[in-house]
Amino acid sequence: MGFVLRVHFTPEDLARVRVASAPDPLWEITCSLHRLQTSRGRWAYADWYRETRATLAGTALGDAVRRLLVPVLPRARYLPDFLTPLEAADGLERGFAAIVDTPPKRVAHEVRMLGRLSGAPSWAPRLVERTTREELVKVLRAYHDAVVAPHHDRICSSVAGERALLARENLDTGIDGLLAGLSSAIRWQPPVLHVDYVVDRDLHLGGRGLRLVPSYFCWQSPVSLADDALQPVLIYPVHGTRLPDPACPPDVSLAALLGRTRAAALRALVLGATTSELARCLGVSPATVTHHTTVLRDAGLIISSRRHNTVLHTLTPLGAAMLGQKSPAARAEPAARVEIQSRATASQPSP
Repeated sequence: MGFVLRVHFTPEDLARVRVASAPDPLWEITCSLHRLQTSRGRWAYADWYRETRATLAGTALGDAVRRLLVPVLPRARYLPDFLTPLEAADGLERGFAAIVDTPPKRVAHEVRMLGRLSGAPSWAPRLVERTTREELVKVLRAYHDAVVAPHHDRICSSVAGERALLARENLDTGIDGLLAGLSSAIRWQPPVLHVDYVVDRDLHLGGRGLRLVPSYFCWQSPVSLADDALQPVLIYPVHGTRLPDPACPPDVSLAALLGRTRAAALRALVLGATTSELARCLGVSPATVTHHTTVLRDAGLIISSRRHNTVLHTLTPLGAAMLGQKSPAARAEPAARVEIQSRATASQPSP
């Protein structure tokens, strides 16, 4: 039997469940490093993996990733919480600043934990020095710029689609349905959320709520912070497979019927997207997207919903049928998802 993280909710916690509004850049860095440390799930990131290996091979950055990043952010039982701070929710620069500003006492404690539970490199104790953390941040920034940032639009669209799915799930079934449908590695048995995990553990929210962070690079196994005193978060994989590469052309018959750009737009809306997200995905202006979505909406293929200054576009049943797809809600049903295995079987990675 695998290990389980049990997240205990109070009524106050259920009212304080939040979903991250955008990808968390430091968690995406961390999870992408994990993708380099295992062949498990590599097929789902095949294009990214090939590009990344080509980018890093034989370079100073590739050497720094192996020597510095992988050892302190291992795909293993424990990794330091200070390297994935809450401040990163407000952007990469805020996250980097939080890493550099971490109190040395906390850094020393978490480095000792890393050494005891996962194995720490010999240089890790020097992370108590601000200058060493600044050097580590430089490598994190270079890694992000080289292999994560080029996929930014696809990552953002994937997370936006996940938020759209969760919003519909919440409207249809309430918070119980939302929590029950997060992942097949997560089971909601009120008032406890059971998560397949690397160790047996209980996390009592105590009225603090839970921040859900859907991640593009998280594969199969959800992740949480090790320190229960920190604001509770749960990082989990977005539903289904990764979004298709926008460069992949739609099939010829659909393009002939709708036009190439509108066919590509319809396919990109399988998980829902805003006007700006769709513009980035298609490589056209927001004004052009507005024209195409108007045509698709008038044809009954999509619906558009305004919330403040944002317009979310999603497929209608007719639009989904035209693509030969199930509706987004049906795609999210647990029976349709790939079975998720526990991180408990993961072994210590080698760089």
